[in-house]
Amino acid sequence: MRFAVPFVSKVLLGALGLAAAAPAPRPAPAGPKAELWLTTPDRTALFQRQAGALAFGAAGAKAPAGAPVIEVDAAQKFQGIDGFGYCLTGGSAQLLRAMSAPARAKLLQELFGTAGNGIGVSYLRLSIGASDLDAQVFSYDDLPAGETDPTLAKFSLAPDEKDLIPVLKEILAISPNIKLMGSPWSPPTWMKTNGNSKGGSLKPEFYDAYARYFVKYIQGMKAHGIRLDAVTVQNEPLHPGNNPSLLMEAADQAVFIGKALGPAFKAAKLDTKIICYDHNADRPDYPITVLDDATARPYVDGSAFHLYRGEIGALEQVHAKYPNKNLYFTEEWVGAPGNLPKDLAWHTKQLTIGATRNWCRTVLEWNLAADPQQNPHTPGGCTECLGAITLAPGDAVTRNPAYYITAHASKFVRPGSVRIASTLPAGLPNVAFKTPAGRTVLVVLNENAGPQAFAVRSQGRVLAATLAPGAVGTYVW
Repeated sequence: MRFAVPFVSKVLLGALGLAAAAPAPRPAPAGPKAELWLTTPDRTALFQRQAGALAFGAAGAKAPAGAPVIEVDAAQKFQGIDGFGYCLTGGSAQLLRAMSAPARAKLLQELFGTAGNGIGVSYLRLSIGASDLDAQVFSYDDLPAGETDPTLAKFSLAPDEKDLIPVLKEILAISPNIKLMGSPWSPPTWMKTNGNSKGGSLKPEFYDAYARYFVKYIQGMKAHGIRLDAVTVQNEPLHPGNNPSLLMEAADQAVFIGKALGPAFKAAKLDTKIICYDHNADRPDYPITVLDDATARPYVDGSAFHLYRGEIGALEQVHAKYPNKNLYFTEEWVGAPGNLPKDLAWHTKQLTIGATRNWCRTVLEWNLAADPQQNPHTPGGCTECLGAITLAPGDAVTRNPAYYITAHASKFVRPGSVRIASTLPAGLPNVAFKTPAGRTVLVVLNENAGPQAFAVRSQGRVLAATLAPGAVGTYVW
């Protein structure tokens, strides 16, 4: 027989001088889990996901005593991100095409896919004509000495149709939305003051013809199913010593954009962005001069930078004067044979972190691939440019520092992500992003001489973390 348990009110218990038992406190709910992808200078981890998920603590929990704290604030938003990637030179395409089809397919899936071990490269820069990392110099309208072709009747993309365009089509099959930027190293030599692929300037009488050259390039690539999101007007316009190359001063670039290139794009109804400068951070005055030109400015989407000279913080000057114009980081080399501890730390701090914290929408390494002798290159081209990957006969692939540097951002910071605020404790440079899928990505470098414990605080919750000296961690939650 079951007896009913009489209800005893709190009032009755109080009258009897008895206290009601307090309900047991519920444990505070744990916060979200975070993945950690790690690269260490001693190569014990090379962009590897660490076993076990890190967990944010309960809301309101304090950071470990004495630990520096990286405060991540998703409410403060900055520029959008177009992508992270490489320069796909003609030489890179040549080496990729020399691989067996199955090996190339596997490698391209790793580079441009996101599933499994894919690192999700989302942006590529191409050369319009040859760069110095092609096997030979060429343009799309080469003529015998003394001849000119102002109507571009002999224009042809044939030099790119052997290797570059087929490789791009395979990449687009994996990543249809990848963004592409084109950059010329030199116009056809008949357009130049010195008639040579190296140095010289663009003759003013050929400004209109050269503008149509850009238009025909974009239209020709489109006919192959390849869309150019952007072009820069000239690679390294203040470095006429490369082969190929062109000297183009800021005032001349402004005239070319305002009077020729911009109107030609408008007449052809192209939506490809025009980006000025494309050279070192030591000359922020160059893009400012172009943007100061009222005729050129409406046609210019923004400015592109390299960091062989200058400081990455100089980009802020351009943003401060023209905050409605975009910034892009488009090239930085790793010198052969590579030095992972130094390259990982410098490129992560200056580019992945520094360029994006200074408003850049892209971070691109130079270049995607070379062979074990850093070939191919033009006569006088770069002989020490280490590819992100080294491709050797027999389908051998070696992954080099730029591969891992880029992977730490490209896999997770997908196009359409937005940089968000994060604080900078001493010795822990970092940058944070919010992705289109709503995830948070934080890239952190430990610059300290020893292991560093620290905390990440996001939305009132704290994550405890530790990085080895010189290590880079990407935290995703």
